[in-house]
Amino acid sequence: MLLGRAATLGPHHPLHAAGASPIRSVGGRLELDLVAQETAVCIADGPAKALTYNGLLPGPLLELEPGDAVRIRLHNRLSQPTNLHYHGLHVPPGGNADNVFLSVAPGASHTYDFRLPADHPAGTFYYHPHRHGTVADQVFGGLGGVLIVRGPLDRIPEVAAAREQVLFLKDLPAAGALGGRGMGMGMGMGMGMGRMLGREGPVLTVNGQVTPELQLPAGGLLRLRIVNGSNARFWRLALEEHSFHLIATDAGALAAPVELQELLLVPGERAEVLVQARRSGGRFRLLNLPYSRAAGGMGRGMGMGRVAGRRGMGRGSGGGEPDGPGPWPNAPQTIATLTYAGAVEALPLPQRLLPVEPLPEPVRTRRFLLNHAMAPGRGMVFLINGRPYDHHRTDTTVRLGDTEDWELVNDGVMDHPFHVHINPVQVISRDGRPEPYRAWRDVVAVRAGETVRIRTRFSDYPGRTVYHCHILDHEELGMMGTLQIEA
Repeated sequence: MLLGRAATLGPHHPLHAAGASPIRSVGGRLELDLVAQETAVCIADGPAKALTYNGLLPGPLLELEPGDAVRIRLHNRLSQPTNLHYHGLHVPPGGNADNVFLSVAPGASHTYDFRLPADHPAGTFYYHPHRHGTVADQVFGGLGGVLIVRGPLDRIPEVAAAREQVLFLKDLPAAGALGGRGMGMGMGMGMGMGRMLGREGPVLTVNGQVTPELQLPAGGLLRLRIVNGSNARFWRLALEEHSFHLIATDAGALAAPVELQELLLVPGERAEVLVQARRSGGRFRLLNLPYSRAAGGMGRGMGMGRVAGRRGMGRGSGGGEPDGPGPWPNAPQTIATLTYAGAVEALPLPQRLLPVEPLPEPVRTRRFLLNHAMAPGRGMVFLINGRPYDHHRTDTTVRLGDTEDWELVNDGVMDHPFHVHINPVQVISRDGRPEPYRAWRDVVAVRAGETVRIRTRFSDYPGRTVYHCHILDHEELGMMGTLQIEA
């Protein structure tokens, strides 16, 4: 498995690690130093600067087992305060665990220390900064990495036989803008239409590379662990002449594979898919299809193109960033290629995976209205239940052990990916229609005008945490709430 690159990044090179081998726990413990810093890199068309962990884009790939102890020393070599969020992990929300209220000042260090529960689900997770006020700039600038928890899914024979590859998807500003205005750093970007829509960059990367090549023998199986590490971009993926067989979502395995022709991943979302090499050979493009995050043509006067299709896996335009170059593509974009190399005896797909038990009936239902408005002296703000985020306020108080339904009502004209920290959720329905299959998630797409009902159980850990829109510019502009879990 290959991830992380700090050298010259050009088109059609094999997807490889450039020295970033996975860092695995040993003897039930993972311990490392993680340095957040600005790093000179070459991406596509010339030198640029990116924000990295340990000089790698993306950061080091971490591998854990359930029950492992984790100690990570974060050293901040940035000009802004930062911290770490262990996105999707079920660990304590306070102390030195997944505490997003910590702030590590420039030049300072902090040690994170926690233990995974012995029954933690296997899955593909994501670490990134989460210091409110700087998170969007830092993620858009490059910060982020992948964290894998091994477990029963990996031991299913058909899954174990597959060739495994992590794909960390991130769009970056144009090379000349990295570290500058286009990243909202240095000179400072201000509010701008780009922040209102959520900034997208023109440089589409897979593991820090532009259009790399993946290889698979004919007859083989490819297991892709895909992470959307972008600030705002929705990735709508398709692989020429191949289906995706979804085997896991954000927080765990499905009961059985689900065949998809397209895969939509919103910011912060992860998926694991199997790809069967059933063609006679050749090169096949992994495509990012157009998608518009703004309803009713809102974006078309802001650099967004016009395309068809609203429902299903995607509904159109690739979206634009009015504060950067435009117009933006309204056609599919190649982000990688799959090449057949050699051949093996045909490997089958698994018929069954792992049970996904339904959550108990809820003890209460809450409603969360997602919208935006102009605020005097503040410009555009993004709201949950009519209020922008205030770190002094507790917005929602729940009891440890309770199961609740949350009704997410998007009353605005932009899609919002809703992320809940610490505890995974199950989607119950969309606009009253039952979800077609049960899955564990921690990021849920809520399209403009849509109502999504999710169910969650507040298990194991009391404390203070957050829920928010994972278009990180929207989080910064107010679409976040504080959640108190009381024992």
